[in-house]
Amino acid sequence: MIAGCKLREATALDADAIARIHVETWQATYAGLLPEKYLVRLSTSARSVSWRESIGRKAAGRVLVTENQAGEVVGFGSCGPNRIPQPPFEGEIYTLYVTPDWQNQGLGRVLLRGLFEELAAGGMTSAFLWVLADNPARFFYEAMGGQPVGQRQESFAGTRLEETAYGWTDLIAWIKAAQGG
Repeated sequence: MIAGCKLREATALDADAIARIHVETWQATYAGLLPEKYLVRLSTSARSVSWRESIGRKAAGRVLVTENQAGEVVGFGSCGPNRIPQPPFEGEIYTLYVTPDWQNQGLGRVLLRGLFEELAAGGMTSAFLWVLADNPARFFYEAMGGQPVGQRQESFAGTRLEETAYGWTDLIAWIKAAQGG
């Protein structure tokens, strides 16, 4: 992890920062994939309200944030039980976003490890996530050992997009390997 950065559980007070990162990353990552009109209209204030309520009710599962040396939230992720029967994994990574200025510095790996540790602490030994098939983040998940385990079509902003599921069948082994043995 980057020196001075830390990983912690999110609180409702983090909702504004989480919403900002959520909107920034969607606008940067999905430009050209989703309609520009939709991306421009994304509202940090609306997402903030949604995240504050979700974190407060624990509706978003476990939510973790990464902070930089100045205490600013620069990434977040959420996880919990698998919400659908296919693919057949116990846990699911619901979100994992790092603000564009902090990407490619190891924070995604730290977040993924933290989320896997949360799932394992909850008794879940396998996990998966969905990513847009054209999202460059798919290469990160592949580098983290995720295996393609499913595909589906989803509708976003009136556009049909292909999603790929990446799965990890042994979280305990992955965590041990990430810890260096």
